[in-house]
Amino acid sequence: MADQLAVHAEGLRKRYGDHQALDGFDLAVGQGTVCGLLGPNGAGKTTAVRILATLLRHDGGHAVVAGFDVAKQPIEVKKKIGLVGQQAAVDEILTGRQNLEMFGRLFHLGARRARARADELLEQFGLTDAKDRAAKTYSGGMRRRLDIAASMILAPAVLFLDEPTTGLDPRGRSEVWDAVRTMVDEGTSVLLTTQYLDEADQLADRISVIDHGRVIAEGTPDQLKSRLGGDRIDVMVHEQAELVRATRVLGGQAEVDEDRLLISVPVRDRVAAFTEVAKALEQANIDMADIALRRPTLDEVFLTLTGKEAA
Repeated sequence: MADQLAVHAEGLRKRYGDHQALDGFDLAVGQGTVCGLLGPNGAGKTTAVRILATLLRHDGGHAVVAGFDVAKQPIEVKKKIGLVGQQAAVDEILTGRQNLEMFGRLFHLGARRARARADELLEQFGLTDAKDRAAKTYSGGMRRRLDIAASMILAPAVLFLDEPTTGLDPRGRSEVWDAVRTMVDEGTSVLLTTQYLDEADQLADRISVIDHGRVIAEGTPDQLKSRLGGDRIDVMVHEQAELVRATRVLGGQAEVDEDRLLISVPVRDRVAAFTEVAKALEQANIDMADIALRRPTLDEVFLTLTGKEAA
Protein backbone atom coordinates (compact mmCIF):
# COMPACT_ATOMS: atom_id res chain seq x y z
CA MET A 1 0.00 0.00 0.00
CA ALA A 2 2.69 2.49 1.06
CA ASP A 3 4.60 2.05 -2.20
CA GLN A 4 1.46 3.19 -4.09
CA LEU A 5 1.36 6.49 -2.19
CA ALA A 6 2.86 9.77 -3.34
CA VAL A 7 2.85 11.08 0.25
CA HIS A 8 2.73 8.94 3.38
CA ALA A 9 3.01 10.43 6.86
CA GLU A 10 2.58 8.60 10.14
CA GLY A 11 2.53 10.08 13.61
CA LEU A 12 4.20 13.39 12.73
CA ARG A 13 4.83 15.62 15.72
CA LYS A 14 6.10 19.17 15.91
CA ARG A 15 6.23 21.50 18.90
CA TYR A 16 6.94 25.23 19.01
CA GLY A 17 7.67 26.01 22.64
CA ASP A 18 4.46 25.24 24.54
CA HIS A 19 2.41 24.84 21.36
CA GLN A 20 1.97 21.36 19.88
CA ALA A 21 1.54 22.20 16.18
CA LEU A 22 1.34 18.56 15.05
CA ASP A 23 0.24 15.84 17.44
CA GLY A 24 0.31 12.49 15.64
CA PHE A 25 -0.48 13.69 12.13
CA ASP A 26 -1.23 10.95 9.57
CA LEU A 27 -1.72 11.44 5.84
CA ALA A 28 -1.91 9.28 2.71
CA VAL A 29 -1.97 10.77 -0.81
CA GLY A 30 -2.41 8.33 -3.67
CA GLN A 31 -0.32 8.66 -6.80
CA GLY A 32 -1.94 10.80 -9.49
CA THR A 33 -4.62 12.16 -7.13
CA VAL A 34 -5.51 15.40 -5.37
CA CYS A 35 -5.72 15.37 -1.58
CA GLY A 36 -7.36 18.38 0.07
CA LEU A 37 -6.00 19.28 3.50
CA LEU A 38 -8.60 21.34 5.36
CA GLY A 39 -8.55 22.82 8.82
CA PRO A 40 -9.19 26.00 10.82
CA ASN A 41 -6.47 28.58 11.38
CA GLY A 42 -3.75 27.17 13.62
CA ALA A 43 -4.76 23.56 12.99
CA GLY A 44 -1.31 22.60 11.65
CA LYS A 45 -1.81 22.68 7.85
CA THR A 46 1.16 24.93 7.07
CA THR A 47 3.44 23.09 9.50
CA ALA A 48 2.54 19.77 7.87
CA VAL A 49 3.24 21.09 4.36
CA ARG A 50 6.56 22.63 5.42
CA ILE A 51 7.68 19.32 6.93
CA LEU A 52 6.62 17.31 3.88
CA ALA A 53 8.41 19.81 1.61
CA THR A 54 11.61 19.44 3.73
CA LEU A 55 11.50 23.09 4.85
CA LEU A 56 11.06 22.11 8.50
CA ARG A 57 12.23 19.16 10.58
CA HIS A 58 9.70 17.21 12.61
CA ASP A 59 10.15 16.08 16.22
CA GLY A 60 8.61 12.64 15.87
CA GLY A 61 6.99 10.22 13.45
CA HIS A 62 8.12 9.80 9.86
CA ALA A 63 7.10 10.80 6.34
CA VAL A 64 7.89 9.60 2.84
CA VAL A 65 7.34 11.79 -0.24
CA ALA A 66 7.77 10.41 -3.77
CA GLY A 67 9.47 7.35 -2.29
CA PHE A 68 12.03 9.21 -0.16
CA ASP A 69 12.21 9.86 3.57
CA VAL A 70 11.87 13.60 4.22
CA ALA A 71 14.29 13.52 7.16
CA LYS A 72 16.93 11.13 5.81
CA GLN A 73 16.76 11.99 2.08
CA PRO A 74 15.74 15.67 1.82
CA ILE A 75 17.80 16.35 -1.31
CA GLU A 76 16.11 13.49 -3.17
CA VAL A 77 12.70 14.75 -2.02
CA LYS A 78 13.44 18.28 -3.25
CA LYS A 79 14.20 16.90 -6.71
CA LYS A 80 10.76 15.30 -6.87
CA ILE A 81 8.49 18.06 -5.59
CA GLY A 82 7.13 21.47 -6.49
CA LEU A 83 5.81 24.05 -4.03
CA VAL A 84 3.44 26.93 -4.75
CA GLY A 85 2.99 29.27 -1.80
CA GLN A 86 0.25 31.79 -1.11
CA GLN A 87 2.14 34.62 -2.83
CA ALA A 88 3.07 34.41 -6.52
CA ALA A 89 6.83 34.04 -7.07
CA VAL A 90 6.97 35.40 -10.62
CA ASP A 91 8.89 38.53 -11.64
CA GLU A 92 6.28 41.01 -12.82
CA ILE A 93 8.75 42.97 -14.98
CA LEU A 94 9.68 39.94 -17.08
CA THR A 95 7.36 38.47 -19.71
CA GLY A 96 5.65 35.16 -19.12
CA ARG A 97 8.14 33.36 -21.32
CA GLN A 98 11.13 35.08 -19.71
CA ASN A 99 9.90 34.05 -16.28
CA LEU A 100 9.70 30.40 -17.25
CA GLU A 101 13.04 30.48 -19.05
CA MET A 102 14.61 32.02 -15.95
CA PHE A 103 13.27 29.25 -13.74
CA GLY A 104 14.47 26.69 -16.26
CA ARG A 105 18.00 28.11 -16.11
CA LEU A 106 17.86 28.11 -12.30
CA PHE A 107 17.05 24.40 -12.50
CA HIS A 108 20.14 23.92 -14.74
CA LEU A 109 18.20 22.93 -17.86
CA GLY A 110 20.46 24.86 -20.20
CA ALA A 111 19.36 27.70 -22.48
CA ARG A 112 17.90 25.60 -25.31
CA ARG A 113 16.03 23.17 -23.06
CA ALA A 114 14.79 26.03 -20.84
CA ARG A 115 13.27 27.78 -23.88
CA ALA A 116 11.66 24.56 -25.09
CA ARG A 117 10.24 23.77 -21.65
CA ALA A 118 8.91 27.32 -21.32
CA ASP A 119 7.04 26.95 -24.61
CA GLU A 120 5.61 23.59 -23.49
CA LEU A 121 4.30 25.06 -20.24
CA LEU A 122 2.90 28.19 -21.86
CA GLU A 123 0.89 25.95 -24.15
CA GLN A 124 -0.17 23.60 -21.34
CA PHE A 125 -1.41 26.44 -19.13
CA GLY A 126 -3.08 28.46 -21.89
CA LEU A 127 -0.64 31.38 -21.79
CA THR A 128 0.85 31.22 -25.29
CA ASP A 129 -1.01 34.33 -26.51
CA ALA A 130 0.34 36.33 -23.55
CA LYS A 131 3.89 34.92 -23.53
CA ASP A 132 5.54 38.19 -24.65
CA ARG A 133 3.63 40.44 -22.24
CA ALA A 134 5.05 41.55 -18.91
CA ALA A 135 3.62 39.50 -16.06
CA LYS A 136 2.40 42.70 -14.37
CA THR A 137 -0.20 43.02 -17.16
CA TYR A 138 -1.62 39.54 -16.40
CA SER A 139 -4.88 39.04 -14.56
CA GLY A 140 -4.75 37.40 -11.13
CA GLY A 141 -5.69 34.03 -12.56
CA MET A 142 -3.07 34.29 -15.31
CA ARG A 143 -0.33 35.21 -12.81
CA ARG A 144 -1.30 32.26 -10.66
CA ARG A 145 -1.22 29.91 -13.65
CA LEU A 146 2.22 31.26 -14.53
CA ASP A 147 3.33 30.66 -10.94
CA ILE A 148 2.09 27.06 -11.05
CA ALA A 149 3.72 26.57 -14.45
CA ALA A 150 7.04 27.68 -12.95
CA SER A 151 6.69 25.00 -10.27
CA MET A 152 6.26 22.43 -13.06
CA ILE A 153 9.55 23.13 -14.83
CA LEU A 154 10.88 19.72 -13.80
CA ALA A 155 7.45 18.02 -13.93
CA PRO A 156 7.43 17.15 -10.20
CA ALA A 157 5.98 13.89 -8.97
CA VAL A 158 4.33 15.74 -6.08
CA LEU A 159 3.09 19.33 -6.02
CA PHE A 160 2.20 21.19 -2.83
CA LEU A 161 -0.37 23.93 -3.41
CA ASP A 162 -0.85 26.23 -0.41
CA GLU A 163 -4.11 28.16 -0.88
CA PRO A 164 -3.45 28.73 -4.61
CA THR A 165 -6.57 30.79 -5.37
CA THR A 166 -6.72 33.13 -2.37
CA GLY A 167 -7.84 36.57 -3.55
CA LEU A 168 -8.80 35.49 -7.07
CA ASP A 169 -12.15 36.23 -8.66
CA PRO A 170 -14.36 33.30 -9.79
CA ARG A 171 -12.89 33.31 -13.31
CA GLY A 172 -9.33 33.28 -11.98
CA ARG A 173 -10.15 30.42 -9.63
CA SER A 174 -11.68 28.43 -12.48
CA GLU A 175 -8.52 28.96 -14.57
CA VAL A 176 -6.34 27.64 -11.75
CA TRP A 177 -8.64 24.65 -11.26
CA ASP A 178 -8.29 23.76 -14.93
CA ALA A 179 -4.50 23.98 -14.62
CA VAL A 180 -4.49 21.68 -11.61
CA ARG A 181 -6.69 19.12 -13.39
CA THR A 182 -4.30 19.16 -16.35
CA MET A 183 -1.32 18.42 -14.11
CA VAL A 184 -3.08 15.54 -12.38
CA ASP A 185 -4.11 14.07 -15.73
CA GLU A 186 -0.41 14.00 -16.62
CA GLY A 187 0.50 12.10 -13.45
CA THR A 188 1.37 14.71 -10.84
CA SER A 189 0.06 14.11 -7.31
CA VAL A 190 -1.22 17.20 -5.50
CA LEU A 191 -1.57 18.12 -1.83
CA LEU A 192 -3.89 21.12 -1.69
CA THR A 193 -4.55 23.36 1.29
CA THR A 194 -7.38 25.79 0.75
CA GLN A 195 -9.73 28.08 2.64
CA TYR A 196 -12.41 27.58 -0.03
CA LEU A 197 -14.31 24.39 0.70
CA ASP A 198 -15.99 24.42 -2.71
CA GLU A 199 -12.48 24.31 -4.18
CA ALA A 200 -11.73 21.10 -2.30
CA ASP A 201 -15.12 19.77 -3.41
CA GLN A 202 -14.26 20.52 -7.05
CA LEU A 203 -10.66 19.24 -7.09
CA ALA A 204 -9.99 16.73 -4.34
CA ASP A 205 -10.29 12.97 -4.77
CA ARG A 206 -9.95 12.65 -0.99
CA ILE A 207 -10.05 15.15 1.86
CA SER A 208 -8.33 15.10 5.24
CA VAL A 209 -9.67 17.42 7.93
CA ILE A 210 -7.02 18.48 10.46
CA ASP A 211 -7.64 20.09 13.84
CA HIS A 212 -5.30 20.53 16.81
CA GLY A 213 -2.44 18.93 14.90
CA ARG A 214 -4.09 15.67 13.89
CA VAL A 215 -6.45 14.37 11.22
CA ILE A 216 -9.95 14.04 12.65
CA ALA A 217 -11.76 12.85 9.51
CA GLU A 218 -10.91 11.72 5.99
CA GLY A 219 -12.63 10.36 2.92
CA THR A 220 -14.04 11.41 -0.42
CA PRO A 221 -16.15 14.59 -0.44
CA ASP A 222 -19.31 12.46 -0.75
CA GLN A 223 -18.27 10.21 2.15
CA LEU A 224 -17.72 13.22 4.41
CA LYS A 225 -21.05 14.73 3.41
CA SER A 226 -22.80 11.44 4.15
CA ARG A 227 -21.68 11.73 7.77
CA LEU A 228 -24.33 14.43 8.19
CA GLY A 229 -27.11 12.09 7.15
CA GLY A 230 -27.42 12.41 3.38
CA ASP A 231 -29.84 14.65 1.52
CA ARG A 232 -31.84 17.54 2.94
CA ILE A 233 -34.88 19.52 1.87
CA ASP A 234 -34.71 23.26 2.46
CA VAL A 235 -37.93 25.26 2.66
CA MET A 236 -37.95 29.05 2.74
CA VAL A 237 -41.11 30.96 3.67
CA HIS A 238 -42.17 34.61 3.55
CA GLU A 239 -43.20 35.32 7.14
CA GLN A 240 -42.42 34.28 10.73
CA ALA A 241 -45.94 32.91 11.25
CA GLU A 242 -45.53 30.60 8.26
CA LEU A 243 -42.18 29.47 9.64
CA VAL A 244 -43.87 28.23 12.82
CA ARG A 245 -46.63 26.44 10.89
CA ALA A 246 -44.21 24.85 8.43
CA THR A 247 -42.03 23.60 11.29
CA ARG A 248 -45.04 21.79 12.77
CA VAL A 249 -45.77 20.16 9.40
CA LEU A 250 -42.18 18.99 8.87
CA GLY A 251 -41.77 17.48 12.33
CA GLY A 252 -39.16 17.22 15.05
CA GLN A 253 -36.10 16.64 12.84
CA ALA A 254 -36.47 20.03 11.18
CA GLU A 255 -33.72 22.59 11.78
CA VAL A 256 -34.91 26.19 11.81
CA ASP A 257 -33.01 29.35 10.83
CA GLU A 258 -35.31 32.14 12.01
CA ASP A 259 -33.20 34.95 10.54
CA ARG A 260 -33.42 33.48 7.04
CA LEU A 261 -36.96 32.08 7.48
CA LEU A 262 -35.51 28.71 6.47
CA ILE A 263 -36.38 25.18 7.56
CA SER A 264 -34.08 22.25 6.73
CA VAL A 265 -35.05 18.61 7.20
CA PRO A 266 -32.99 15.44 6.53
CA VAL A 267 -34.47 12.86 4.13
CA ARG A 268 -33.55 9.42 2.82
CA ASP A 269 -35.62 8.68 -0.29
CA ARG A 270 -34.90 12.00 -1.98
CA VAL A 271 -37.49 12.06 -4.77
CA ALA A 272 -40.35 10.54 -2.80
CA ALA A 273 -39.57 12.73 0.23
CA PHE A 274 -39.46 15.89 -1.85
CA THR A 275 -42.87 15.13 -3.35
CA GLU A 276 -44.31 14.31 0.06
CA VAL A 277 -42.98 17.46 1.74
CA ALA A 278 -44.15 19.75 -1.07
CA LYS A 279 -47.63 18.18 -0.99
CA ALA A 280 -47.90 18.45 2.82
CA LEU A 281 -46.93 22.13 2.81
CA GLU A 282 -49.35 22.86 -0.02
CA GLN A 283 -52.20 21.12 1.80
CA ALA A 284 -51.41 23.22 4.88
CA ASN A 285 -51.75 26.36 2.71
CA ILE A 286 -48.20 27.46 3.50
CA ASP A 287 -46.89 29.99 0.99
CA MET A 288 -43.33 28.92 0.18
CA ALA A 289 -40.74 31.37 -1.13
CA ASP A 290 -38.55 28.47 -2.23
CA ILE A 291 -38.11 24.72 -1.80
CA ALA A 292 -34.99 22.78 -2.78
CA LEU A 293 -33.46 19.32 -2.45
CA ARG A 294 -29.74 19.37 -1.72
CA ARG A 295 -26.84 17.45 -0.24
CA PRO A 296 -24.95 18.71 2.81
CA THR A 297 -22.10 21.03 1.89
CA LEU A 298 -18.47 20.65 2.93
CA ASP A 299 -18.94 23.87 4.89
CA GLU A 300 -21.53 22.11 7.04
CA VAL A 301 -19.28 19.07 7.43
CA PHE A 302 -16.36 21.28 8.40
CA LEU A 303 -18.38 23.21 10.96
CA THR A 304 -19.76 19.99 12.46
CA LEU A 305 -16.31 18.38 12.74
CA THR A 306 -14.32 21.36 14.03
CA GLY A 307 -16.91 23.66 15.55
CA LYS A 308 -15.38 26.51 13.52
CA GLU A 309 -16.04 28.26 10.24
CA ALA A 310 -13.55 27.55 7.44
CA ALA A 311 -10.73 30.12 7.23
